[in-house]
Amino acid sequence: METFNKETTAYERASKRVKELKEFYGNLTSFCIVIPFLAFLNLMTAPGYLWFLWPMMGWGIGIAFHAVSIFGIGKSWEEKKIKELMEQEKRNIKTL
Repeated sequence: METFNKETTAYERASKRVKELKEFYGNLTSFCIVIPFLAFLNLMTAPGYLWFLWPMMGWGIGIAFHAVSIFGIGKSWEEKKIKELMEQEKRNIKTL
C-alpha cells in the first residue's frame, strides 16, 4: 500500500513537471510567432520608430523569469534532493 502511494506521488510530481514544461514551451512558441509578426507590422507601417522592441523586451523578460522558475537552480536542487530521499527510503525498506 505504501509503495502505491509513493508511485502515485512520483507520478503526480512528474505530471506537474510536464505541465510546467508544456506551459513554458507554449509561451516560448507564442513569443517566436507573435514578435516577428509585430516586427513586420511595425516595419511596414512606421519604420522610423521601432515600437515592437517594447513588447519584445517585456515579454522576453517574462519568458526569462519563467525559464528560471522551470529550469533554475532551485528546481534542479529540489529534484536532486527528492531523488536522494527516494533512494534513501528504498534502501531503508530493503534493510527491513
